[in-house]
Order: sequence, then structure tokens, then C-alpha cells
Amino acid sequence: MSFWDDQAATFDEAPDHGMLDPDVRAAWRDVLLAALPPGPGLAADLGCGTGTVAVLLAEAGFEVRGVDLSARMVAAASAKVAGLPVEIAQGDAADPPLSPGTFDVVFARHVLWALPEPDAVLGRWVRLLRPNGRLVLVEGFWETGGGITAARCQEMVARHRETVEVRHLTDPRLWGRAVTDERYLVLSPR
Repeated sequence: MSFWDDQAATFDEAPDHGMLDPDVRAAWRDVLLAALPPGPGLAADLGCGTGTVAVLLAEAGFEVRGVDLSARMVAAASAKVAGLPVEIAQGDAADPPLSPGTFDVVFARHVLWALPEPDAVLGRWVRLLRPNGRLVLVEGFWETGGGITAARCQEMVARHRETVEVRHLTDPRLWGRAVTDERYLVLSPR
């Protein structure tokens, strides 16, 4: 947790974290809107970091419950979402303190790969969904060797869900630069 606490002050400086550039923000908004069911609804943002995606989800018509392990990330996110229908809580994204069967969307970005026992975690995340709720994950297998391949992530999600679609995220606007590693969105509507 101290690693993420230490990252909180500068976390938003990465183009895809803070989405401070209007082109980056618009690119992410387009990707998310194409993956989300129409609002209104209730969305969980697991490993929400500084709350940037929670803001986008709220702007798309969702009430959002964000969870992050880092107290400093939670503080930054809480400040960022002030006035929006978003609640941010400190907790473990691997076992979020949220009620099962209540969410229309469970979203996590660059979280699953870092958790021990990701298959078990997916089972817990899927249990948060209402019938016909949607699981939306953004993950990658980066040039550093970290991450989860799209094929592996798809395989794990398929153990818990009926349908799984992978969309590769190659648009440089999403990342603030061209990328050569594997970055993708996993969408599971049921």
C-alpha cells in the first residue's frame, strides 16, 4: 500500500491516468461509452486510483462506488469527485467491501494483473453484478513483462461469464503516445 500512497501525488501526470489532455479524455470517454450499458445505473470502480474513471462513469449517468487500497489515492479521488454521485472508500479491490448482486457495471483498469489469484478475484467481482450486469476490464501485457495477455484474461473471464469480448486498445490518443505492447478492454455483458 505504501507504494501506491507514494504514487498518489504524481499519478495523474501519466496521460492515461489523469486524462488531463482533452484528446486523451475524449478517447477514453469514447471507449468507455462503447462498452457501458446506457445509464442510469450503479457502477463499481475497483482500484479507482485518483478517481478519473469514476468521474467519466458519473458523467455517463452512473452512480459510482469507487474502492482503492491506498489512503492517499482515496483522498485524491474524493476531492476529484466532489459534487458528483460518487462515493469513494478505502478497501481491497480483490475483495471489495460492496454488496453482491447490486451493480450494473463492475469496472477495473490495470488492477487484475497486479492481484494474487486473479481467477478467484474475478469470481468475487462477478458476484457483485446484477443479472445482466456488465464486467468491463482494461488490462495489458506490457513491454516490461508485467501484466496479463488478452488470451489469458479472456480465458479467466470465460470461466465466470457466458460471453467475453476483447477489444484491443491501440489508439495512441488513449495513452498519450504510440504503444507497441498489448493493451485491451475485456467486455462481458453476461
